Amino acid sequence: MDIATRVWNHKWKIDPIVRSLIDTDFYKLLMCQSVYHNRRDTKVTFSLINRSKDVPLAELIDEGELREQLDHIRSLSLTRGESTWLRGNTFYGKRQMFRPDFMEWFEALRLPPYFLERVGDQYELTFEGSWPEVMLWEIPALAVLMELRGRAVLKHMGRFELQVLYARAATKLWEKIERLRDLPDLRIADFGTRRRHSFLWQDWCVQAMVEGLGPRFTGTSNCLIAKNRDLEAIGTNAHELPMVYAALAEDDAALARAPYDVLADWQREHEGNLRIILPDTYGTEGFLRHAPDWLAGWTGIRIDSGAPEQGAETAIRWWQERGEDPRDKLVIFSDGLDVEKMTSLYRTFSGRVRVSFGWGTLLTNDFRGLAPDDRLAPFSLVCKAISANGHPTVKLSDNPMKAMGPEDQIARYKRVFGVGEQQRIDILV
Repeated sequence: MDIATRVWNHKWKIDPIVRSLIDTDFYKLLMCQSVYHNRRDTKVTFSLINRSKDVPLAELIDEGELREQLDHIRSLSLTRGESTWLRGNTFYGKRQMFRPDFMEWFEALRLPPYFLERVGDQYELTFEGSWPEVMLWEIPALAVLMELRGRAVLKHMGRFELQVLYARAATKLWEKIERLRDLPDLRIADFGTRRRHSFLWQDWCVQAMVEGLGPRFTGTSNCLIAKNRDLEAIGTNAHELPMVYAALAEDDAALARAPYDVLADWQREHEGNLRIILPDTYGTEGFLRHAPDWLAGWTGIRIDSGAPEQGAETAIRWWQERGEDPRDKLVIFSDGLDVEKMTSLYRTFSGRVRVSFGWGTLLTNDFRGLAPDDRLAPFSLVCKAISANGHPTVKLSDNPMKAMGPEDQIARYKRVFGVGEQQRIDILV
């Protein structure tokens, strides 16, 4: 694929940004099935949140183009081949990971309406409705906004300038891959769908990882690319589950139980598979301190905020205190990673735990320094559940820079979960 020429000749109607309902992260479909079986009647609101206020999305992106892309997504449904892949493929060693009742619902699904309004130099984009339907907007909405912002910059570039841009970006990625070859027992997957430069570029990056790292590249979170490239689809669960369960809690005692109720439902849903804990929604230290003993037997932990070294050391101590051997446990690092940080973490924890990486934005969207005024540098854009059944959601994280929710509810959650002072860490992406 000559991406530069494709961009130069670009006409979106024959090349939509999101071309399939499975152009999304695998964990979204796994979570969606769990929600469908356990909390399908919950009404939620999701909202776009641009953490990078210096990126004026409403000035860069034409509202008409944005609506066309979102309308196109609403026209999508599963193809026969996509349904066959989900129904019949083996994921994490299990056939029929997706049950027939869920697949029948998914095959009939069209995504619900969206609500878009320009406010100053930003867009307010929200989605409302039943949880299993609305949650599937998150990844495609982010992908559309990220790519439209990139297109706004690229349309002012000439043909040769585009060729040089993509050659430099390809060289930059390949140099990173060559450095990662120095890590002999590396396990690394692509987690870069939500803030990718474009679908075509993510697909190119995945192919480069396959060629450059061989079996050390374990797969991709993107279902469509996994299907098309015959790769493992990678993913488990995300902060969305405890955020919504917590918002539905009737009192402080139920709130304190909510993160563990999520994982109890998850374990029943997946019959012991996909047992990765994401502990940082309301603070890793408190989560592990009060965790039921049965969680210590799970496969591993994903570290997605705060100082990753501290998070891994906390997990190691927790396993040791509960009689588990950390060397048998999997630690997945996934927050704002690039080669330098991954190399450091690998050398620090290899042999102490099974180290793995979910490489996101700086795999699929590292155009830093490649465009005038750095206008293609990645930025921090998220789409989160902000309410459930009319109650606001809250996320604390291990980094207060990522906290979200009403101030009074943030204070309440800190009290209930015993969260004290936290280290503030700048958010790159």
